[in-house]
Amino acid sequence: MASRAGTVALPQDLVDITALLDAYFDVAPDLGDPAQRVAFGTSGHRGSSLKASFNEAHILAITQAIVEYRGRQGITGPLFIGRDTHALSEPAQNSALEVLAANGVTVLVDARHGYTPTPALSHAILKYNREAAPGTPQADGIVVTPSHNPPADGGFKYNPPHGGPADTDATGWIADRANQLLENGLRGVKRMPLNDALAADTTGKFDFLSSYVDDLPSVLNLNAIRDAGVRIGADPMGGASVDYWGEIGERHQLNLTVVNPTVDPQWAFMTLDWDEKIRMDCSSPSAMASLIKRMSAGGSGGAAYDVATGNDADADRHGIVTPDGGLMNPNHYLAVAIDYLYRNRSGWNPESVVGKTLVSSSIIDRVAAGLGRKLVEVPVGFKWFVPGLLSGEGAFGGEESAGASFNKLDGSVWTTDKDGILLALLASEITAVTGSSPSQLYKGLTDQFGAPVYARIDAAATREQKSKLGKLSAADVTATSLAGEEITAKLTEAPGNGASIGGLKVVTGNAWFAARPSGTEDVYKIYAESFKGADHLAQVQQEAKALVDGVIA
Repeated sequence: MASRAGTVALPQDLVDITALLDAYFDVAPDLGDPAQRVAFGTSGHRGSSLKASFNEAHILAITQAIVEYRGRQGITGPLFIGRDTHALSEPAQNSALEVLAANGVTVLVDARHGYTPTPALSHAILKYNREAAPGTPQADGIVVTPSHNPPADGGFKYNPPHGGPADTDATGWIADRANQLLENGLRGVKRMPLNDALAADTTGKFDFLSSYVDDLPSVLNLNAIRDAGVRIGADPMGGASVDYWGEIGERHQLNLTVVNPTVDPQWAFMTLDWDEKIRMDCSSPSAMASLIKRMSAGGSGGAAYDVATGNDADADRHGIVTPDGGLMNPNHYLAVAIDYLYRNRSGWNPESVVGKTLVSSSIIDRVAAGLGRKLVEVPVGFKWFVPGLLSGEGAFGGEESAGASFNKLDGSVWTTDKDGILLALLASEITAVTGSSPSQLYKGLTDQFGAPVYARIDAAATREQKSKLGKLSAADVTATSLAGEEITAKLTEAPGNGASIGGLKVVTGNAWFAARPSGTEDVYKIYAESFKGADHLAQVQQEAKALVDGVIA
């Protein structure tokens, strides 16, 4: 049977919203099942009410734990809270408000009763804390989103006063305390009725959209985009950026069209991802099929837009579509963005480093060397970029999953969380200033540095094997060669900061692979890349799997 990936969803693909919401309130988690306990991954606690992994009890407990955590940390300023367009996000935000108000926490919700992209919340926290008088209590925030996950999922993220994702010390404490509260039948959770919480003196409003959109000229050369008349097609993909794109075009007088303003909690308009699931992954050719088709169906044989972009549900990821190259691989776009920014941001610290995750393409290493900039390679997770973005010492941080952010024109911090809107607009700035599309510029980089081939595959592994992989040391790997090349590095710690990578990376002169256990499935992920072509990449992948299987057996 032919795959339906890239085709519009059918009725049988759609989640039953009524059942989903009923389960949120009616289903209690079985704490004897690890999958139904609170667990924070790299992007907060995620799950589905239909699987008893994201229900009212979880959110009440997590919010109370956050209240207690911020109290222990002396965080007494306002807490910004926002949500995306997933069906579970509104009830989860309401549950959180009931707990926050009952605990006397000052909370700021969206003044427009709309949706809040993750970067807009990060920007709001940083702006408040930067502009507050000395000694003023610091603000923090919560984003209710499972990012690009399917419509049945919910997610809950905590961002402390630095504006970025909470570190493992914070999320570990919050998860442990939340599970304690669940085990105690939610005794210890303070809560009041929603209407009382909304009317509480401690509950206020904040215009996230204006704060973010009006500040964009401080981080992007919007004049160049406007003057060049770059035709922009922006697809919110049914997510939280839906109202932002129209305002960006109108307030900054850009030639910008919101391609699809539809918001539908079932995402019935979406094309199916590679596995025939609805997933708002703007880096996936299957999920982005509609926008790709639109770019190839312009009048007179030309593309409909000079640049087309997509964002996931909370707009922390970006997808870039060009007339000549189609949907760009996220690694390719990161390389172009880095090369452009470090050549065109005179206000940045001349010593600022380039930040990337260890599973991002090695062409970034070569681009950084060509710029004369130091490369800092960190584990997976955007939290590792927060210190550099705050100080300006790392003015750009990006990861292979289409998430990145960078500093303002003057080198000061913009966001410390991934910003898909920012990176999408940057593609138009690059087009306006250089006269070339990002995909054309990438071709120039490959002419200079070589053309890498990159892929990720999954390999089966038991829970015990995944645990062993996450605890490997370099000494456990005895191999000396990989796909015909001498191994030059065996890494279980990130070279940029010495933090554990929770897996293994093996490097040769022209290739590398990294293996990391999945947090949600009985597999481990193999990321691999070769500068010697597809056949060599396949050899790297085959030998990588054999090497890892031998070590964790």
